[in-house]
Amino acid sequence: MKALSPSEVLKMRKETIPFTGAWRDAFGNPEWAGVWLVWGNSASGKTSFVMQLCKELSRWRKVAYNSLEQRDSKTMQDTIREYNMQQCPRGRFQLIPGEKIEDLSKRLLKPKAPDVVVIDSYQYTQMSYREYVDFKEKHPDKLIIFISHADGLQPDGRAARKVQYDAELKIRVEGFRATSLGRTIGDKGFYTVYEEGANKYWG
Repeated sequence: MKALSPSEVLKMRKETIPFTGAWRDAFGNPEWAGVWLVWGNSASGKTSFVMQLCKELSRWRKVAYNSLEQRDSKTMQDTIREYNMQQCPRGRFQLIPGEKIEDLSKRLLKPKAPDVVVIDSYQYTQMSYREYVDFKEKHPDKLIIFISHADGLQPDGRAARKVQYDAELKIRVEGFRATSLGRTIGDKGFYTVYEEGANKYWG
């Protein structure tokens, strides 16, 4: 691998997500590649946030949601209905009802594969950190978003916490507020998932 001078690094063009408004205020304009980790406790607004995020990202790219936990259950159906995911541009949002990581990896290598994949949840993949690194390195041009259970204010489990340190964007959801703790942070630094719930929680 060739070593790069500072000038060569600065000349490299990176595609960034053209977030505006509340999204840019929270997360700036991160790159269309790499790993994000989203975690939060039950009833914190985590699923609601991720659905809103998927809908926003589908404005520009093809998004797949690999639901290992809820699969295509009525709960997932209700969530899709609540956030009107059928309003995403045609073919830009797909639900994958519980695909194993090795099969998902094959899917991502196919022509016209999704540009963004959400994996819900990291714990259900049962991936070790080494397996996570292998998966990430196979798909350097994809944006991979892992959802994680939480243990207090941190992701649950040793492997998930190691992913947290590696992730480009680290997003903790608490009290219906998604806070950026990662490498790109907007002027505000958080996104309000549900205003009434956030007001009650944060005061």
